[in-house]
Amino acid sequence: MVAGQLVVVYGAYGHTGRFVVAELKERGFVPVLSGRDADKLKALAVAVAADESGVRPAPVDDPAALDRALAGAAAVINCAGPFATTAAPLIEAALRAGIPYVDVAGEVEATLDTFTHFAERARAAGAVVVPAMAFYGGLGDLLATAALGDWEKADEAHIAYALDSWRPTPATRASGAVSRARRGGRRLRFTQGRMEYRDDGAPTLDWVFPDPVGARTVYGEFLTADVVTAPTHLPVSELGTYMTVDAIKDVLDPDAPAPTAVDERGRSAQTFLVDVVVRSGGRERRAVARGQDIYAVSAPLAVEAVHRILTGRTRTLGVAAAGALFDAADFLRALSPHISVELSE
Repeated sequence: MVAGQLVVVYGAYGHTGRFVVAELKERGFVPVLSGRDADKLKALAVAVAADESGVRPAPVDDPAALDRALAGAAAVINCAGPFATTAAPLIEAALRAGIPYVDVAGEVEATLDTFTHFAERARAAGAVVVPAMAFYGGLGDLLATAALGDWEKADEAHIAYALDSWRPTPATRASGAVSRARRGGRRLRFTQGRMEYRDDGAPTLDWVFPDPVGARTVYGEFLTADVVTAPTHLPVSELGTYMTVDAIKDVLDPDAPAPTAVDERGRSAQTFLVDVVVRSGGRERRAVARGQDIYAVSAPLAVEAVHRILTGRTRTLGVAAAGALFDAADFLRALSPHISVELSE
């Protein structure tokens, strides 16, 4: 039973936060609007017809304010980047409140921090903490887990992203800058069963995506949160991540505009295809996801995660990636209104 349960959305007025608020309302939850900017929260409350009692400003460096923001809530979803700044204080507050924490972080270092610093504490407390439960980090991990299926292990897994465009939000740019600074501009990849930092440039290669995308030039070892989430539980020695070169050009263009809404749900016209290939001993399995707007689709991913946690449909405790915590194939089926998924051998 979730109808009427309070779920705090920290960073509710942000681009992804607004999608999360709308998805929570559609699913029968009562979103509590929180974040660092009281004026933006008040404006959002007017826009979404939220009751004044459901607006709870809280500076991220004020534990008492965060405790008040989370009081009486069933869960918290953190949508406020840079997550290097917000994740740890919100997780601490969630642990004090005894409620699940979910975030939509795309920052690799912040996601690593969550696993490193909170795994033992969250497990000991019987808590559930899910970092990177979004398009990057969550969806790719679920697809790779579903593709692996009943195999006990695999030699390699590859997650390739084809975006027809990528108009980054200001928050994406800010988080990316923080992430790059923290790793000193180096790349990070998962190879031979471990994380490895590299100083050379990312390789380019051709990837043949399923129709209608077809062959595209991609950057190999494109850094996403999947590099952190998937290796925490998938029995693979090699994990490759790839992104179409044209999408990267958009991100690198300082004049590229932010996403523009084209439908009543506020989604942009951007389309995506995620192609996941898992190989073992000459055998191959594939999972393909198609959809619209990588920011908008992060909302049903995060809200479905909260719904499953609160209704007891989880497989473990502590800090966990999506594929470790949930039945991946079943979770993906639940996203069918938002994402089409094909699993094949």
